[in-house]
Amino acid sequence: MPHLLKKALAPIVSRLTLPDTFAYLNRDKKALIDFAFQRFGLRSFADLGGVWNVAGGYTFYALEKFTIEKALLVDTDFTDEVIKRARAYSSLELIEGNFGNPEIVARVGEVDAVMFFDTLLHQVSPDWDKVLELYASKAKHFLILNQQFTASKHSVRLFDLGEEEYFRNVPHARNEAPYSTVFQKMYEVHPQHNRIYRDIHNVWQWGITDSDLIARMESLGFSLQFYKNAGAFGTLKNFENHAFVFSR
Repeated sequence: MPHLLKKALAPIVSRLTLPDTFAYLNRDKKALIDFAFQRFGLRSFADLGGVWNVAGGYTFYALEKFTIEKALLVDTDFTDEVIKRARAYSSLELIEGNFGNPEIVARVGEVDAVMFFDTLLHQVSPDWDKVLELYASKAKHFLILNQQFTASKHSVRLFDLGEEEYFRNVPHARNEAPYSTVFQKMYEVHPQHNRIYRDIHNVWQWGITDSDLIARMESLGFSLQFYKNAGAFGTLKNFENHAFVFSR
């Protein structure tokens, strides 16, 4: 290869051989972001509850891949890693709090899109459908990947199934915190969240059906733009990963 050509190709080869720093993220969620941001030219977003287990990875993925003017990462618990990494992005704001709180909704303000990845089924008081309503006037697009319930026609509150059936429908053991105490302390106030244990978002709360989710979004003026059944969720027979994009 001529020296000049080799020199010209060197930067391209270097980029192609760099390790993928986002390889640990779920490919269906990355594909959902790619589809929506490219199709609709999104320039602002709020990643709601996007810290746990991924350290804000989908926020940083979108910031690295697209031109973003305003980004918000909202959660109740931020790790040192996330706080440190966020300093590199002037367009990113970290908001600490429950994204179902009206005060947090007001702080988020208007954005092109909101992202709910693995978070809707945790939302109570306000419930998942009310949370969607809270953000319906704030965002033009909803990106959702949720573990959807397939065992009934309508959504169910998992606690209402009873303790035995509850643990047959969640990917957690009875001896895991906070699951180990949630049934015993069901109506006691949780010291961190200042709400009863039955209503904390740290545990699985809902089995949400596709029909209920789509109907709720349509009632809020949104139409389904993208849907994918991303397959089984672990060994849970009554849940599947489903991906959605809704727009108004």
